[in-house]
Amino acid sequence: MPEVVVYLAEGRSLDQKRGLVKDITDAVVKNCAVEPEVVTVSIMETAKTNKAKGGILFSEMPAKK
Repeated sequence: MPEVVVYLAEGRSLDQKRGLVKDITDAVVKNCAVEPEVVTVSIMETAKTNKAKGGILFSEMPAKK
């Protein structure tokens, strides 16, 4: 039973998450020769005030264009 855990900063829409878990499931099915029903995908979201990169909180980073 394959399980994939994805860590993301908060902010993705429900549709984006649906697409992500579908694509991940498809990749696991293809590469691990299992049925989709046995693949578990967990999305672990972190508030942008609780995640940093390069010493800068995600909540304080300039918006990407």
